[in-house]
Amino acid sequence: MIERVKPWQGVMVATALPLHDDLSVDLDGYAAHCRWLVENGCDGVVPNGSLGEYQTLTDDERAAVVATAVEAVGGRNVMAGAGAYGAAESRLWAERARDAGCGSVLLLPPNAYRADERAVVEHYREVAKAGIPVVAYNNPYDTKVDLTPALLARLFDEGLIVAVKEFTGDPRRAYEIVELAPQLDLLIGSDDVLLELALAGAVGWIAGYPNALPASSVELYRAAVAGDLATALPLYRKLHPLLRWDSKTEFVQAIKLSMDLAGRRGGPCRLPRGPLTDEQAAAVRAVTEKALAEGLR
Repeated sequence: MIERVKPWQGVMVATALPLHDDLSVDLDGYAAHCRWLVENGCDGVVPNGSLGEYQTLTDDERAAVVATAVEAVGGRNVMAGAGAYGAAESRLWAERARDAGCGSVLLLPPNAYRADERAVVEHYREVAKAGIPVVAYNNPYDTKVDLTPALLARLFDEGLIVAVKEFTGDPRRAYEIVELAPQLDLLIGSDDVLLELALAGAVGWIAGYPNALPASSVELYRAAVAGDLATALPLYRKLHPLLRWDSKTEFVQAIKLSMDLAGRRGGPCRLPRGPLTDEQAAAVRAVTEKALAEGLR
């Protein structure tokens, strides 16, 4: 098993944010959820990512979510999302995370438009001034900006990032990243290529489905990074019908529904995320109930 020596390594759960029926934030429920994840083997939490619906939160709510996570599991174990439209705002959220004692921040590239390489580098330079380790988040599907292996190597060589959450779903990227920037930590960014990226050398997982099934997810991750295919592959096959929802547009709603079915409060989402369709909900319900019946937790 790869030892977790840096705060952004290991299983860092991109936490869903429990909401009350009136769509107000349930901070007590969120604190309990963060503690439960760590008690079930996860290494830390990532608040205010897209799974945490950060775009719909007020500044006060967003700050309160980070403070709640830090109090629940310790600042070193918190990677706060610093995504924002402007670099100055992202730097502000990184500074707040630093002051709260967080171990790192997760940073998207500029995403208000299709930024070119120069704009991306300047964005990361600005946020790096906050003085907290920055994990880059490569999600070209939603941001329309691709942090290519060559660009990641440039950002790392300049000292702007320490790791990358790789969400393209293309395992070939992992090998090129290792070749161009061997000291840059590769973190699994999409649940449904966990095994492939673990075998390619990933040292962490910014994870979605552990929100509902943390113990089994951690078991899978530990076996995968250790190269224990006898354990990992059968478990991966059982979990994959759920893990692939992490890469779908409705991933927040799906994971929250699975949480509800597993006895954890997921609750509704804020607009513009509406409820799953009846067909989608039935599909998530079926694979979640199957996993629970098979003893996955």
